Amino acid sequence: MLRRVIAGVFWTFSRWTLRSEPAPQRPTVLIGAPHTSNWDFVLMLAIAWRLGIEVRWLGKKSLFDGWRRPVMRALGGIPVDRADPGRVVDDVVGMVRKGEVFGLVVTPDGTRRGHSHWKSGFYRIARETGMPVTLGYVDRTTQTTGLGPTFELSGDIPADMDRIRAFYADKAGLRPEHRVEPRLREEG
Repeated sequence: MLRRVIAGVFWTFSRWTLRSEPAPQRPTVLIGAPHTSNWDFVLMLAIAWRLGIEVRWLGKKSLFDGWRRPVMRALGGIPVDRADPGRVVDDVVGMVRKGEVFGLVVTPDGTRRGHSHWKSGFYRIARETGMPVTLGYVDRTTQTTGLGPTFELSGDIPADMDRIRAFYADKAGLRPEHRVEPRLREEG
């Protein structure tokens, strides 16, 4: 209840507008893109709390150091060790198979810059767990943010990524110069 109140205050005073398709009614992989600023995290929490979505999110391990660990965990964080990024996929698949219900927020374009492609962990998690993918977005040009469509991945990586690219084609993050084209290395 407190989270919904905080989100309500945020949206009342924010210059951003929340536009969203209905919240997914089952566990989903929530893509957060384009991810070009740390403010995207605040917007993600405000979206989830307003729509009543229990979320988990992947973050670099250093975010969980010291006093931040309990705060980040309470906000739904799952640390990712960049030395062994594949392990987090196995961990999340295990959580889903144990019956945990949550929306997993993933920013596949990485750490806001310096990448030529999206990371494929979101795709592997969705396929291995049978979770659909929900396209979350930030669009600076319209000052809107929210959730787009939710759909099942087909396993045809180029076709699935074409659908994702089409959705994000007109979306610009807070720092458009840091945008990474939605393309997986596996596409060639």
